[in-house]
Amino acid sequence: SAVASPAAATAATSGALSANGGPGGARSEGRRRWQSASPSSPHDETSFEYLYPTRTEMPVISRTLASEAAAAVAPDSTDAAKKPRLDDRFDDSGSMSEADRSRFLEVERAQIGTSLDPVMRVAPKVPSFIPPNVPVSALSVPTTEISTLPNGVRVASQETYGQVCTVGVLANAGSRYETDGVNVGVNHLTELLAFRSTAEFPTGAEIAERMDEMGGATFASSSREQMLYCVDILRPNADAAMDILAETVLRPRIEEWEVEDAKKVVEFQTMDMMPEVRMGEGLQVAAYGKLDESGGESQQLGKPHFCPLEELSKMSAQTVRDFRSSHLLIPSEMVICGAGISHSELVDLATQHFSDVSEGNPNEAPDGGARTVDSKYTGGEYRMEVKTLDEFTRVAMAFEVGGWHSSDLVPTCVLQTLLGGGSSFSAGGPGKGMYSRLYREVLNRYHWAESSEAFTSFHAESGLLGISGSCPPQKGRDMTRVIAEHLHKLATTPVADEELERARNMLKCNVLTQLESRLVLFEDIGRQILTYGKREDAETMCARIEGVTKEQIRDIARRALYGTYDDEGPGPLPTLSTVGDDISQVPSGEEVASWFR
Repeated sequence: SAVASPAAATAATSGALSANGGPGGARSEGRRRWQSASPSSPHDETSFEYLYPTRTEMPVISRTLASEAAAAVAPDSTDAAKKPRLDDRFDDSGSMSEADRSRFLEVERAQIGTSLDPVMRVAPKVPSFIPPNVPVSALSVPTTEISTLPNGVRVASQETYGQVCTVGVLANAGSRYETDGVNVGVNHLTELLAFRSTAEFPTGAEIAERMDEMGGATFASSSREQMLYCVDILRPNADAAMDILAETVLRPRIEEWEVEDAKKVVEFQTMDMMPEVRMGEGLQVAAYGKLDESGGESQQLGKPHFCPLEELSKMSAQTVRDFRSSHLLIPSEMVICGAGISHSELVDLATQHFSDVSEGNPNEAPDGGARTVDSKYTGGEYRMEVKTLDEFTRVAMAFEVGGWHSSDLVPTCVLQTLLGGGSSFSAGGPGKGMYSRLYREVLNRYHWAESSEAFTSFHAESGLLGISGSCPPQKGRDMTRVIAEHLHKLATTPVADEELERARNMLKCNVLTQLESRLVLFEDIGRQILTYGKREDAETMCARIEGVTKEQIRDIARRALYGTYDDEGPGPLPTLSTVGDDISQVPSGEEVASWFR
């Protein structure tokens, strides 16, 4: 063994002094760095403080045998004569008498209390809010229960038999309902203003403090079509959590200073926005471009999800209030959802807090027009040069597929899983998709490919299926070509049985694994009811996944890339989005479109 210690270093330094001509030698500085401890030091008189040697000194390492080391630490005959160390509470030296041990024990008992605080003591009876401790066979299989309040608000829940529950509100309100030149970006600000000041809580800090006391957390998120507010809370505190939730959704103050704070957050988010997010936003805007080339109103799905910086000056507290009252507070477009709570309890809480939401017309916009207008896929191109940390070029290519209500929804999800992909670096292991097509045929084949991954984006009337990738700028054209070739291959070559079986199994595994999370279960229940008016259970979903065939996969790809036989013209245009420091090597959208004709 190698042992390095101050004592060994002292001996080695002394030997080095003689070899270098005594105290005046080159290593005399090392000796001067040993200093005796001060008299007030708590250590004994043999201890020293060691100052780190100069960088010119070599480390000193002594080598000894294990037997020698054991002999060095063995107690000698003088140990018994040593006085017991008063700071040795564990009596490592074995020199304390029974009287000393008793004395130390009494001191510790006086200093350290062993009785529990009355608040922490175990109650004589089990609290009523704790579910009964019964065998699994005595519990009913959890199912999703749905009720409707008199004003049209739907209430849905599923039991988990746990000690924590998630309750929240989902509504059909998103950035697609914004108006060009009036309130573009207001949905983003509405999300950032969640759980701020309300009629009952003057500041957002009070809500945060209250949630800390109850052992809970708040969440808010938005998309192009839906808004979500939820609270994850200990089950006994569900009533108080629902009060905070109702205050946030129904009675927020929305002060001007809060809106200004939210604007600053938007600016910081824009500065820190990942290039992949910019690319995804550009893809959406290009896929559903303006139908009027003269610069008319943007299509609903083609409007930006994140608030553009140039629109911040138009945002005010009244703008947010108007958007909320017009699109968020429509009873028939709201779902009160819960996971880990009994349905009867959730219905009672929803009736108490949300029964006074007034009726409204869910299909009518504030100006009297239709609230939801279907967007039409156009295809197009989005290019943005921006400084990135890794200096890679990102490219994404997509085509239109069916939306949430399409019969192609599940086959499209299987197709995405079949393509798979990810980053060029992965720790591997089960479920990482290392045998997916993009891993095998892109990331493992082209050394310059930093990432390659399939993606989908679904909406009520339409959806997108595509592949994204990142690479060094000089390989931008090659990456675009590889993406196009793999999309074309889907439409011309049937997938292998092994690939399809692996994709179906992986998708089923992902669905079932995700639903183990209480938060994911809550969100799945709410979004399905908002979209379909019902919830499909996991067993039915897995059966649909298992029924996907390779013929369905090829038909989806053919229709996406080349349209149907009834279509006139060259077929659908691809959507291309690229972001990076240098995107000059990425071909234009017109050239990419010519590859598919």
